[in-house]
Amino acid sequence: QVQLVESGGGWVQPGGSLRLSCLVSGRDLNFPPKAVGWYRQRPGMQRELVAHMYEPRFLYADFVKGRFTISRDNAKKLVLLEMSYLKPEDTAVYYCNVGSLTGILTMGASGELANWGQGTQVTVSS
Repeated sequence: QVQLVESGGGWVQPGGSLRLSCLVSGRDLNFPPKAVGWYRQRPGMQRELVAHMYEPRFLYADFVKGRFTISRDNAKKLVLLEMSYLKPEDTAVYYCNVGSLTGILTMGASGELANWGQGTQVTVSS
């Protein structure tokens, strides 16, 4: 089983930056996984895909292009999301996940995806 622990969230003013981390662990874990992704869930809204990696592809939702960067640290078994030029509408709980590409894209409706972690809260306001 794979466990996911997100961290790095907090409060930041518009235009600021945050670096989110997702620690991936589990018995007999193979890292890096086939695909990784970051998601957000804004207040009162559904979870949505923000960015994902499926080497050699790095893809981003339109609302974060040019501002966010997804990456991995294989030695530390981390999935990272560097966020800059943050906007109030970026306020959300952010989640990571790992699995197959289909699992990442469908949020587990198809393919393979790990159980969701607790997420980390990002609040962007003045």
